[in-house]
Amino acid sequence: QVQLVESGGGLVQPGGSLRLSCTASGGRFSDGVAGWYRQAPGKQRELVASFGSGGLTNYAGSVQGRFTISGDSAKNTVFLEMNSLKPEDTAVYFCNLHFILEDYWGRGTQVIVSP
Repeated sequence: QVQLVESGGGLVQPGGSLRLSCTASGGRFSDGVAGWYRQAPGKQRELVASFGSGGLTNYAGSVQGRFTISGDSAKNTVFLEMNSLKPEDTAVYFCNLHFILEDYWGRGTQVIVSP
């Protein structure tokens, strides 16, 4: 059974930075597509960034140029570096590992961007 554990969320001022981490057990990120999603209150969960085999990355337009997804295969960990944070980035951020027939999710980590 794949388990994903996120960390690194918190309260940050606008313009600040945070780094989220997601460590997997029971499965490897390198065998699927790793992604970060977020869900703000009253809104649907949305894709923030994904990282597939061969190093292909994909970003939501709203975070392009500010967020960077990366991975450490030795640690089986995926990161989301978030810079120039805005209040609208406030959400619960979820780690995802996608295989062809299965999806696994972490429990999420809260990010609050506020003065």
